[in-house]
Amino acid sequence: MPQVLLVEDDAAIRVALTRSLHEQGHAVSSAVSGMAALGAAVAQKPDVVLLDLGLPDIDGADVLSMLRAVSDVPVIVATARDDEAEIVRMLDLGADDYVIKPFTAAQLNARIRAVLRRTDRGEAEEPIELGGLHIDTRSREVTVDGEPVDLARKEFDLLLALARRAGEVVTKRDLLAEVWQLAWGGSDRTVDVHLSWLRRKLGESAKQPRFLHSVRGVGVRLAAPE
Repeated sequence: MPQVLLVEDDAAIRVALTRSLHEQGHAVSSAVSGMAALGAAVAQKPDVVLLDLGLPDIDGADVLSMLRAVSDVPVIVATARDDEAEIVRMLDLGADDYVIKPFTAAQLNARIRAVLRRTDRGEAEEPIELGGLHIDTRSREVTVDGEPVDLARKEFDLLLALARRAGEVVTKRDLLAEVWQLAWGGSDRTVDVHLSWLRRKLGESAKQPRFLHSVRGVGVRLAAPE
């Protein structure tokens, strides 16, 4: 039974969501503030966190940032904020999905199942080796020529998405859909910025690529150095 940590300060919404999640087959615990949520996430180690942004003590975005510093638990942001820039910001901070209130119990359950499927797939994969690049999908650790590479969550997710399709040119639209769950929109600039950070950490640049090769007007390809 999936363990869901519900972070929601509105009592009526919290009770309704807890009931509906129970009916969908989830075990649910809850927190009404950001600091309580951080403590519960570390102590309980839930399978997924459902996070509201409008909390009474600290903003949900700060909760997400602090949570990402200590845990890779999947996080679904559930909020009334529907601004695209805010959605992109939360996904860049490490959210795995973003659902806008109001939503149905069936929709939320589908989002949880999808996030857990992606997590399970990553844990089941064998490490990926590519010309001195080693990606451990279980521990989310990366090395280049045996030297560790410290990647942020989205940088790792981007690298892994490309590694799963090594040798193939992947469009930025596909990367937005897979890494940021923005199949319906989003800016290519998000991908460009993260690719720039990733290149720097892998010891290369767009002009002198080693692993990441841009194809103008198409996308990017991950390949072993020649």
